[in-house]
Amino acid sequence: MKITKVEALHCDAGWRPWTFVKIQTDEGITGYGECSNPRSPRSVAGCVQDLEFLLLGQDPRAVEKLYWDMYRFLRQDPGGVAQKAIAGIDNALWDIKAKALGVPVYELLGGPLRDQVRLYWSHCSTWRALYSDLLGTPPLRSLEDIANLGREVVRRGFTALKTNIVIPGNPPTVIWQGFGGGYGTTDQNITPAILKAIENLIGTFREAVGDKADICLDLNFNFKTEGNIRIAKVVERFDLLWLEVDTYDPEALLQVKASTTTRICSGENLFTLRGYRPFFDLHAMDVAMIDVPWNGFTQSKKIADLAESYEINIAPHNYYSHLSTLMSAHLCACVPNVRIMEIDIDDIPWKDDLITEPLDIKDGYLKIPKKPGWGADLNEKELARHPWPK
Repeated sequence: MKITKVEALHCDAGWRPWTFVKIQTDEGITGYGECSNPRSPRSVAGCVQDLEFLLLGQDPRAVEKLYWDMYRFLRQDPGGVAQKAIAGIDNALWDIKAKALGVPVYELLGGPLRDQVRLYWSHCSTWRALYSDLLGTPPLRSLEDIANLGREVVRRGFTALKTNIVIPGNPPTVIWQGFGGGYGTTDQNITPAILKAIENLIGTFREAVGDKADICLDLNFNFKTEGNIRIAKVVERFDLLWLEVDTYDPEALLQVKASTTTRICSGENLFTLRGYRPFFDLHAMDVAMIDVPWNGFTQSKKIADLAESYEINIAPHNYYSHLSTLMSAHLCACVPNVRIMEIDIDDIPWKDDLITEPLDIKDGYLKIPKKPGWGADLNEKELARHPWPK
């Protein structure tokens, strides 16, 4: 079997694009992978094309060899866009190999350890605060609206949710200064008003869901270490499943973890074993978040195995299309140290139609797919109905 074509495909996903890799072979088997990067999709797609010449004529089933071919070629561009391009290709190669053997991807790595995985409703309140018109969801103008959303989570069978720092109002506000803003927003300072808003938000969710659902709060890159420590103290009484903190400094993260009884999750922005190892050596996190579209399945499995050796559970980072959902489910199926898996419930109307097989979700659990490859293909006809750029 030989690779005949490698290409990147984009899809409009409302407020961001999703990016996929398609690899074709001379035996008619096509593999799909996802490497969505909403902030630099053209760069990732361009890097995929830069790597095509290395892959043409190669046997796609030699996944590990091809990973190292790509890694060595881009060795002077570690992480970031380069790793995401490698990851998208790597994910598509696993899909081809499993399809060629007529088995799910997880069967290539020892077979499943579970037949379902627990999900948490991610960006719960975040997307409704920002895009309620597109989603067709009620606006979040008061804390009672937040409470109603919490009750909806429980009513729809989910046992966990994750929110960002959402302040209801008309219009509502999402604190995301770590990713951009105007003058005076680079300092990452915490204020009494933000602390109170967090306390109100999490307290409202807790009162609404009671003990029927776990709660996670994602702080992203919004604050420096001192601010993260203050927030961790404020939310201790709400018994979070975790507080999520993004940082590239393992010692700073350890300082947050050591200061609180609140469990700390991190890692969604880290790449490869080399990126995670300094954090694991310090036991700087309670839960390691692994992004399969950004690391690729080859590295994600190795990261999860390394985490297990440090007595750390993992949680896939999955705020993309349902191709990513399937890839993340396969990771959960073949590692023994899973805490829970992310999924966005509030999303574009055509999300489910972008894959050829429906997800099997019941009572907040996703059934592990059993069909060959990832368990479904990318629906290119549906993707073509939603081009990006528009």
